[in-house]
Amino acid sequence: MNQARMNQAHVNQAPMNQAHVKHTQKLSKQWIGWIAAWFALALPFATAVHAQTAQEIVSATDKVRNPREPFRVTLKLTEFVAGKERDHDGLTVFSKEDPATHQFRNLVQYVEPPRDSGKRVLLDGHSLWFYDPDSKVSVRISPQQRLIGQAAIGDILTVNLATDYTATVVGTEKIDDAAHQARQCWHLELKAASDVATYNRVEYWVEQGSSYPIKGKFYADSGRLLKIVYYRNFAERLGTVRPTEAVILDAVDSSLATIATFGDYSHQDIPEAWFQRDYLPHLQVP
Repeated sequence: MNQARMNQAHVNQAPMNQAHVKHTQKLSKQWIGWIAAWFALALPFATAVHAQTAQEIVSATDKVRNPREPFRVTLKLTEFVAGKERDHDGLTVFSKEDPATHQFRNLVQYVEPPRDSGKRVLLDGHSLWFYDPDSKVSVRISPQQRLIGQAAIGDILTVNLATDYTATVVGTEKIDDAAHQARQCWHLELKAASDVATYNRVEYWVEQGSSYPIKGKFYADSGRLLKIVYYRNFAERLGTVRPTEAVILDAVDSSLATIATFGDYSHQDIPEAWFQRDYLPHLQVP
């Protein structure tokens, strides 16, 4: 009798067990579908991120910093000592990319202070020249002279880092930007690949997704850290969101800092003659 009841109980439970199995199988199929869908969406993004080479990352951030078409921009350099303003310079920079080399040619016109007005710096793609209107003589600037000053000549030039440096990916890091906001970045190491490169080695942090330059560390040939730069105040200029300020910290003397402020971006048709050394005394810059 007991055995019969047990057999009957198993019979009664069988439909319930079969229903439970079917329900479980249905849920499993749903989960498998959801997981497959998630991977279908996530994997292309991950593949795209990891497929980007170090050189492509640097090239992308170059496009954020530099307009593609010839342009002019005003630049104000404000020097600080122990947090107090000491001096400032006003300049106008004219930049034009050489389609053959993808390096920028630069003409820098000093505007203020008055004692420096009319002085010019020319980067013709190969050499750097300084012109003094008082002597009407242009002299070549050596690689060492490019590094002199809190904001050196080499710091204010428009350059394509992807052309002047060979990049490798160190890894990914979350770092604080100039406003102490966390940014997920590529950490890159750049080694000079051109004789016009200002620094021998650069550590560079580029935000993932936006390609915004966030931070840079710039080293001398000896390996000594010279400067730390934070890029900030991103705003749309000439159709692209770009950093409009750079905070340059002196890594040798921590009391020294410079803020470089970029303003009045505009496209301009720049004559080829402006990038010729012999033409410097004859330039009529508006």
